[in-house]
Amino acid sequence: MTEQITIALPKGRILKEAVKLFKKAGIDISIALSEDRSLIYDNPEENLKLMIVRSQDVPTYVEYGAADMGIAGKDVLMEQSLDLYEPLDLGIGYCRMVVAEPANQKEYDDLDSRTQIRVATKYPKITLDHFQRKGIQAEIIKLYGSIEIAPILGLSDRVVDLVETGDTLRENGLVEVEDILEVTSRLICNRASLKTKPKRVKEIVERLSGVVR
Repeated sequence: MTEQITIALPKGRILKEAVKLFKKAGIDISIALSEDRSLIYDNPEENLKLMIVRSQDVPTYVEYGAADMGIAGKDVLMEQSLDLYEPLDLGIGYCRMVVAEPANQKEYDDLDSRTQIRVATKYPKITLDHFQRKGIQAEIIKLYGSIEIAPILGLSDRVVDLVETGDTLRENGLVEVEDILEVTSRLICNRASLKTKPKRVKEIVERLSGVVR
């Protein structure tokens, strides 16, 4: 009997993409898309336990060993900087992290000429690191949603956020002025599980590697 592996999966769009990717690798985790309110599912055929959690919580469950493996966006991994093994870029959940400002900003205040600005974001660590590399002193305001309205209400000069198409930014009168990074979802592993369940972890990594473009 193979060793059971617990995988932490993020809720939402990435979960649907992950189910398709695992299916291509011959691993059925479609039970995770069940419409009930369960957060833990068992797949006895594959000897898998699946946990459905918030994307920001996936790395924590994996680092502390509640899950052996997980799927997390590169943005979350960079923001949290936890001690995890990251064997594979799954290539799903693609988006970009960008800096944006009001479309008419340059008419009254050219932020590129300033050495200090105020930035609203869900990603304070990544944002602070980015502006520090540019020699700009940034006051970071952490928000948990509705980032786009921060400049409109005078809360910030710029925002840093994830975009897929950029439509939401444009609809709120913002324009992209800079890319920070491209984001995809990564397969992550608990370091202890690498030692205690090496064959099982390697098997899953290799099966997924075979179908990732």
